[in-house]
Amino acid sequence: MSDRISNPANDAHTFDPPADLAAGANLKADAYERAAKDRLAFWAEQAERISWAEPFTEVLDWTNPPFARWFVDGKINASYNCVDRHVEAGHGDRVALHFVGEPGDTRDITYAQLKDEVSQAANTLAQLGVQAGDRVAIYMPMIPEAVVAMLACARLGAPHTVVFGGFSSEALASRVLDCNAKIVITADGGYRRGAASPLKPAVDDAIAKLGKDNPIDHVVVVRRTGQDVPFNDIRDVWWHETVGKASIEHTPEAFDSEHPLYVMYTSGTTGTPKGILHTTGGYLVQTAYTFWGVFDHKPGDIYWCTADIGWVTGHSYLVYGPLANGATQVLYEGTPDTPHKGRWWEIIQDKGVTLFYTAPTAIRTCMKWGEQIPAEYDLSTLRILGSVGESINPEAYIWYRENIGGGRTPIVDTWWQTETGGHMISPLPGVTASKPGSAMMPVPGVTADVVDDTGTSVSNGESGYLVIRDPWPSMLRTIWGDDERYKDTYWSRWEGMYFAGDGAKRDEDGAIWLLGRVDDVMNVSGHRLSTTEIESALVSHPKVAEAAVVGADDDTTGQAVVAFVILRESAGDGGQKVVAELRDHVGKEIGPIAKPRRIMVVPELPKTRSGKIMRRLLRDVAENREVGDATTLADSSVMDLIAAGMAAPATAGEN
Repeated sequence: MSDRISNPANDAHTFDPPADLAAGANLKADAYERAAKDRLAFWAEQAERISWAEPFTEVLDWTNPPFARWFVDGKINASYNCVDRHVEAGHGDRVALHFVGEPGDTRDITYAQLKDEVSQAANTLAQLGVQAGDRVAIYMPMIPEAVVAMLACARLGAPHTVVFGGFSSEALASRVLDCNAKIVITADGGYRRGAASPLKPAVDDAIAKLGKDNPIDHVVVVRRTGQDVPFNDIRDVWWHETVGKASIEHTPEAFDSEHPLYVMYTSGTTGTPKGILHTTGGYLVQTAYTFWGVFDHKPGDIYWCTADIGWVTGHSYLVYGPLANGATQVLYEGTPDTPHKGRWWEIIQDKGVTLFYTAPTAIRTCMKWGEQIPAEYDLSTLRILGSVGESINPEAYIWYRENIGGGRTPIVDTWWQTETGGHMISPLPGVTASKPGSAMMPVPGVTADVVDDTGTSVSNGESGYLVIRDPWPSMLRTIWGDDERYKDTYWSRWEGMYFAGDGAKRDEDGAIWLLGRVDDVMNVSGHRLSTTEIESALVSHPKVAEAAVVGADDDTTGQAVVAFVILRESAGDGGQKVVAELRDHVGKEIGPIAKPRRIMVVPELPKTRSGKIMRRLLRDVAENREVGDATTLADSSVMDLIAAGMAAPATAGEN
């Protein structure tokens, strides 16, 4: 991959940490040296951040790779660490969750109240027959009961699998069946874009689809919207009638450090979802440590992660990492444009948010709406901004820093995955001179590398494959029920190295730049081009708000670049002149070989409700195939508009 064309604009800016933040930062530069000198001793030191019912006797057992055992023989309860110990330390009156419902309703839940509700939920689940090791499926909107349900499962040692509330009944059924879940916890519905969106009917549909294979004994239903929903009096129970009336007394049991905490399903290349298994001790250590260090969390901070709990970011940096640190955070149910496009910034102003963590897709959407919207709000409380989910292009980074961070806040551009469990590569806000678009370097304790086809480290200025050379505490332990698939998927490319499919480059200073999935690399006339780099070049044009690039089969060049772009509102409707302008801009930024064969101006891109762009659907359109399953999209009608546009005659200026 060393022949990949780089974007010289990437290195235009470097931002040093603010002097006051650097002086008092949680993680200092010496952490890199300490971790490099004795990595396992460093992780043992981080393990002191959480409470152990019984101490571990060994930091890491790596005698049977790739199956790791971290903090061997240690006994722990994740729920106790996230709730009870803060109450016992005298912080029961501290707010754990500032809940903001989309309709405008609010609830402030203290750690003492959270402890009581989690205990009630744990008692209810136990009464419904849930025991340690049983699996519980959670299919809920972004309401406090979702967090309570996760912690109640952890309290009982019952691994949870949270299924994103935007997924279909088919997706829910397949996940329930794969992990053999005993209970589903759901809600009548949730609020989204001003309307009550039902959830319980999808659960009923999923159970009906499973038929005789259905493992579900009970469905626990939270009343959120009050809408009428089907109810099976034998199987279904209301949360308020069971959890709401249960005892608040519950003693958590300590489990082995390697006891399963949750299974999270992610897409597989075969189309079969992969159940990523995370266990308790190592996962809690790394999420607690990275939340504290990467976000520089201090007492008094108000933290807000906009991710849904249906994704790993919601697990690691909304539930387990923040709560293990006793953080106060915002939990918001709705979308950033309901009831108006300044909703996020209004909440930051009202709650005094200091640490904010969101996705580049959301940032680019806000760019499209214009900087005049956040300018209406006081965002001066913000001291650190975070980015997650994909590489943030330099233009979005600069916009984010200037318009949300007031030109002063560090941005932590975090690289990690569902499989890694916690942050792996990120700037440290008090240490790193950051470059827009680069995740910079591995966090202390993590040994990431960029290698070539032979598994040899590449030199500065070269591209290759991103790997992890040593095990890390929050790593996945296996794919649920399929150890062989785990080994083949992540550990078979190079012996002893974890590889999950991302390309990367090291710049001349050694900073790491993510280049997207290796399968998102196009081969155009023998040149390997990164979709991420071309998208970044397109978005660097002042008329472009968002872009997605795919490779389409081409008889002449092997593959051709096809781009789908959303223009900023100030750019008008586009047309032949704009398309030609954008093609020339890409040629100037990267090289003539990278010019898109075709550029489609579209009103929206196909995205899941988490904001992930579904490029495989765009590839279907670009190659004139039948569009695949679009049920997970926030708006499936978007694909009809895009397909209709692609069927129109080519715009002048395309080749």
